[in-house]
Amino acid sequence: MTATKTNERPGTRAVLRHFHMSASKARLVLGLIRGKSVDTAAEILNGTEREAARVIAKVLASAVSNAVHNDGQIADDLYVAAAYADEGATMKRWRPRARGRATRIRKRTCHITVIVARMDDDQLERRSVARQSASSQRSSRVAASQRRADQQQRGRRRDAAREAEIEAVEAEAGANEDEVENEVLDVHVDEVDVVETREEEAAALEDDSAEEAAPVAKKAPAKKKAAAKKASAKTAPAEETMKEATASSDADESEEEGK
Repeated sequence: MTATKTNERPGTRAVLRHFHMSASKARLVLGLIRGKSVDTAAEILNGTEREAARVIAKVLASAVSNAVHNDGQIADDLYVAAAYADEGATMKRWRPRARGRATRIRKRTCHITVIVARMDDDQLERRSVARQSASSQRSSRVAASQRRADQQQRGRRRDAAREAEIEAVEAEAGANEDEVENEVLDVHVDEVDVVETREEEAAALEDDSAEEAAPVAKKAPAKKKAAAKKASAKTAPAEETMKEATASSDADESEEEGK
């Protein structure tokens, strides 16, 4: 039994001819996407750093576009049925070497072919089941994350409510303390006012007593002066009589001495 020829493989193809790269380098990248779905192959090519990956990605996109527009296929149902690279024409150049010799330079080219085809019904069914399971797992993960987020939100709300209650209690306690302090200050001010009023009353009483005592003190010296005047008036005649007596006695003595 002969194998299927390359030109007779079923599916939609895209061919790039005379690409300036050796076929061996292109085959390394083509082996990565062979048998993969179109989406997976595109992801693999995007993550490959070789130069051939960029060109093969364009060829793959062209094959998918041909299958959709020319054959009426669904892009999501396609996979890479075949991918190969054939050797193309080799351009020969020469490089001068020592002793007058020359070395041949081979500039190789290749023909890159990518064939895409529709998956079997079994493969499509298995893929749909896998996607459903993945979506259910994803939905369960999303629901679990949403529940966690809701729990965290409720916890934050409870914490915020507790903090608000604590702040309200602290504010009320502070207000009560301020009221007590104000009452204490008012009592102290009242006591100070009472003490000041008492001191003012005592000072006023002292001033009144001092004013009452001042006229009495003024009257006492006047009385003393009047008594002294009366005493001097009583003693003045006696002194005059004594002076007259002494004068008469002196005169008698002088007369006797004259005799």
